[in-house]
Amino acid sequence: MEEGKKWKKLENEDEQSCVEEVRLTVPTDDDPSVPVWTFRMWFLGIISCALLSFINIFFSYRQNPLVISMITAQVASLPLGPFTMKEHVLISIFANAGAGFGGGTAYAISIVDIIKVFYHRKISFLAGWILVITTQVLGYGWAGIMRKYVVEPAEMWWPSTLVQVSIFRALHEKDNSGNYSRGKFFLIVMTCSFTWYIVPGYLFKALSTVSVLCLAFRKSVLAHQLGSGQNGLGILCFTFDLSVVAYLTSPLVTPFFAILNILVGYVIIVYMMIPAAYWGFNLYNANKFPLFSTNLFDANGHKYNVSAIVNDKFEIDMPTYEKQGRLNLSIMFALSYGLSFATIVATLTHVILFNGSIIQATTNNSPGLNVITEYIIGLIIPGKPIANVCVKTYGYISMAQAVSFLQDFKLGHYMKIPPRSMFVVQLVGTFIAATINMASAWYMLTHIPFICQLDSLPKGSPWTCRGDHVFYDASVIWGLVGPKRFFGPLGNYGALNWFFLGGAIAPILVWLLHKSFPKQSWIKLINIPVLLGATAAMPPASTLNFNSWFVVGFLFNFIIFRYRKKWWQRYNYELSAALDAGLAFMGVFIYLFFGLTNHDNINWWGNVDDYCDLANCPTAKGIQVDGCSLF
Repeated sequence: MEEGKKWKKLENEDEQSCVEEVRLTVPTDDDPSVPVWTFRMWFLGIISCALLSFINIFFSYRQNPLVISMITAQVASLPLGPFTMKEHVLISIFANAGAGFGGGTAYAISIVDIIKVFYHRKISFLAGWILVITTQVLGYGWAGIMRKYVVEPAEMWWPSTLVQVSIFRALHEKDNSGNYSRGKFFLIVMTCSFTWYIVPGYLFKALSTVSVLCLAFRKSVLAHQLGSGQNGLGILCFTFDLSVVAYLTSPLVTPFFAILNILVGYVIIVYMMIPAAYWGFNLYNANKFPLFSTNLFDANGHKYNVSAIVNDKFEIDMPTYEKQGRLNLSIMFALSYGLSFATIVATLTHVILFNGSIIQATTNNSPGLNVITEYIIGLIIPGKPIANVCVKTYGYISMAQAVSFLQDFKLGHYMKIPPRSMFVVQLVGTFIAATINMASAWYMLTHIPFICQLDSLPKGSPWTCRGDHVFYDASVIWGLVGPKRFFGPLGNYGALNWFFLGGAIAPILVWLLHKSFPKQSWIKLINIPVLLGATAAMPPASTLNFNSWFVVGFLFNFIIFRYRKKWWQRYNYELSAALDAGLAFMGVFIYLFFGLTNHDNINWWGNVDDYCDLANCPTAKGIQVDGCSLF
């Protein structure tokens, strides 16, 4: 009852919230006598956690990874038995552990992947399991420390949690107003989403990326670089695939000021900085390499032979490295690292000036610590790729997991769940999910021929492991070769260190502008860490993911929020949840009933590979690489 009294006291914060979206979405009443720890909660919660753990690790190795979120479990578990809304919340928290707390899988699984598949070395199952478990639970301490500051204050509203609040209310509260109650609306939209996804997801995959420029100019490298949504700037490129739109999380749950910050940063980076560096200044001999690629290259534009520079001690072979020459990156990949440097420092400056150790809680976006951790450990122990990625994982995932735990606590805060119950469910779910993640990954790595090996996979095979390739490249850059030979005097990219200074100065300029014009409230909405980190998900995200995300986000969180606020209040979050749920259910159906067979693709022109393939070519005269013989 004491915990119930505490939640009763906290409800006034939600009732008087300074955030309009919270006032429109979160209930203000509570019944502390409602039970939360029941057999059905534990049974359904553990089942949900186990299923999502397996499904998400299965999807993560595919060309178009699909993260099945807790929303799927919310919907699927409802008809399995009568339970209260609070029980339903805890079942969903269990499921969220299985969903990798929003990321799909345990981050440390990628370490196991690159050891076995990319470096072709051995690691025991036990060592991998210990690595996964320890990294997954590391964030609990930070979450406990920060809960007072980023959960309990009303202004820390965590936008994405409002989707969950809205869907719980739609599924449990009676609503007899009109023909389209929120529950009925949810079911209609989910059915439409479910039905449609079989078209771009299986029958007509070309609808996932439709490029006007690539279709009009089939033999032009420039047109392919401009028009490709996967490996180019995505100009006049469209999608009819909901999974492409939702790749960066649902655009319906990100507040418009954050979308605007990301959009400004994205336009500056993708449509000003990258073209100027590539075509204008040919920075770092950029046109010797593709415009948008995560591969590592030698000085002649060919893929770098990384295996040759790894010795028997799993360290860099310096004589071979000096013979092969320095590593080179595409201009997009190089600038992405510089922007990561700027984002980390800008976050610190922003927190000091604006009292805001709180970006995720107000914008639905947060900068990661992966780049700075691998930079530091790369300076301390260069030449050791696995040591580097291990330290990076512990350093980065402690923050990422803490943010996820805090987000769940905010959901519990809104739904009046006792904190102790939340913690126990999170902890048990973390152990179950990590174990199943590791077991499933181990099975797939040992039973799917040539998984993740692009040069050996059969044509059209889905097992390309986009995320693991980026993880592997990072292990080479920061661990094997090391930052001194990459971003220091022994490498080609030392000038990118100036981004640290730029990131430190930029928030100061915004702060001075705010102090000079205090009546202009919009100035304070300029969030430099979000702006600089706009393209942090790129790679592996593409320009098409971003462009479609912006269009949908602008439509719902500006146009509809401003001019159809009652509709937005009633249906926006239900729409987001229903689209995700329908997509997830059809994704499971397609991959489990078709993807496990030899008929993963229907063989016709609508399911061809990306026809913007010349976007992977360099544009420098005389450079000849595979598939780029047209010039």
